[in-house]
Amino acid sequence: MVVEGGMKCVKFLLYVLLLVFCACAVGLIAVGVGTHLVLNQTITHGATPSFLLPVVIIAVGAFLFLVAFVGCCGACKENYCLMITFAIFLSLIMLVEVAAAIAGYVFRDKVRSEFNKDFRQQMKNYPKDNQTASILDKMQKDFECCGAANYTDWEKILAVTNQVPDSCCVNITHNCGINFVVKDIHTEGCVEKIAAWLRKNVLVVAAAALGIAFVEILGIVLACCLVKSIRSGYEVM
Repeated sequence: MVVEGGMKCVKFLLYVLLLVFCACAVGLIAVGVGTHLVLNQTITHGATPSFLLPVVIIAVGAFLFLVAFVGCCGACKENYCLMITFAIFLSLIMLVEVAAAIAGYVFRDKVRSEFNKDFRQQMKNYPKDNQTASILDKMQKDFECCGAANYTDWEKILAVTNQVPDSCCVNITHNCGINFVVKDIHTEGCVEKIAAWLRKNVLVVAAAALGIAFVEILGIVLACCLVKSIRSGYEVM
């Protein structure tokens, strides 16, 4: 059975959307892996909301890729069952994304609190772990911050007054953190600096999420139209 008339246009649009779904799936997997790597460097391991987030993102991306493949097969073969499966799975993905968005909003303060706690723990490991020291130095350099709340946090860690890691310096040179002058170092804490950076970029993430949701809704509508056309063809036969 072959769809006719306007359904050919619907079928073409569905193919285009399936390509978009594949691109979105790859993007989600990349974002999930990137988020996992960042959290792996800054937060201790455990089944916490912050560590589950990248796992959910990667799983949704992989599932979306699989759903796009099912949709492509269904549209190509004009198979009623495959198109129904595609529409149902796409709806499930939307529900998971909504649930993830709600969970992210609900646990936002918990994640910040956890990051603050783990950042301080990493600071304690700074003098005895070169890998931890390298990670914290990079964060302080990139975000132009010093310590968790402010630069005075390092006094308790290093057990030396008037000393911070060289990565706290505005102009980084060897031993610039020893006997520093306050105006020559970054005084703001990293926890608030990173939180501010996340708030600044959350609009971009929200816009991307809305765009993906719109494409998914359009995909569900087109899939339902094609299903209706295929079913009508079966009834005629």
